[in-house]
Amino acid sequence: MSKHRGSNFEDFLKEEGIFEECNAEAVKRVIAFQLEAELKKQKMSKSQFAKKMKTSRSAVDRLLDPKRTCSLKSLVTAVAVLGKTLEVRMV
Repeated sequence: MSKHRGSNFEDFLKEEGIFEECNAEAVKRVIAFQLEAELKKQKMSKSQFAKKMKTSRSAVDRLLDPKRTCSLKSLVTAVAVLGKTLEVRMV
């Protein structure tokens, strides 16, 4: 019988000591997906996006890579360039 039987997935991740890492990657994946979707919606290329952000195309690629971390400042800048706001909350 599994020691995790009856527990939820979040409890399992916490027991394994990887909850925060997995949660951070999941959040980054969602943000990257939303940024990509907004770029498509606005018909903006990554190069145009980089220029408006005053950064390089490779920095934009890192920002849109769900496996790469980025600073909160970069996210706020990226979202602002797209005419949006970033909402962060603790629950």
